Order: sequence, then C-alpha cells, then structure tokens
Amino acid sequence: MNAAAAEGPVVVLRVLEKGPARAYAIEAPLHATTRVGPLEIVPTRCWEPPPEDVPESAAFLVITERDPAGRFAGSEIFRGWMFASSPGLSALEYPTHDVWVLDCRLGGTPATEPRAEPPTPPVEPEVADESPR
Repeated sequence: MNAAAAEGPVVVLRVLEKGPARAYAIEAPLHATTRVGPLEIVPTRCWEPPPEDVPESAAFLVITERDPAGRFAGSEIFRGWMFASSPGLSALEYPTHDVWVLDCRLGGTPATEPRAEPPTPPVEPEVADESPR
C-alpha cells in the first residue's frame, strides 16, 4: 500500500519480514483490509489520549491468515488491542511476519467510528493514611 494514498484515520504499523529480515512501516486505513504477505489486517478502532496526557497510541486490529493461493478464507489469528508503548506485550508474532502498532493518526478527519477507550486494568483503591501527624 502506498503510504501517501491513505486518507482519513490510519494506523501506522511496523512489519518485520522474517525471511529477508526487513522491517518497514505501513499505514492501514480504518475499516479497510491491508495485506501483508499471507496476513490481512483490518483496523477497526484507533485511540489516542488527549494532548495533555502521556503520549500513547492503541489500535483494535483483526488479523486473518489467508490461503496463499487465495482459494479460501483463512482463520482469524488475532483480534484485540495493540499498544504502541508495549510492542512486546501485544504484537503479533507469526512464522513469516511480526506486526505491531507504531502510531494512530486521526488527523483532522473524524474517525468513521467513535473513539473507543482501550481496556484498562483494574486499579486498586488507594488507602488513605489516617495516622496523626
């Protein structure tokens, strides 16, 4: 996919081709299928925090493995959030390719889907220190 051709919200992905050990970035438009070798990647959500918060990008991706000959649809091998700040935690490791999120570019164009908050881990309630001072 030509990076300059992408319009509207896109997810920037890093792809590692394991055979030639080549890494490159691609832009995958929301709700569109982007092919990477035998993988089809469809980003469905893009999330960025407000500018005053710590920079972070996250994307909800559906990744399907396709039959190389294209005779039949393959199986879904990933469905979930990928976080740019934690590629080791949420990247897809596939025999021929690794894929992880670098950025979520919403630009001035509103997303076709409302922004979705990524899942957050449970937070332990703070216990107030009630000792006299």
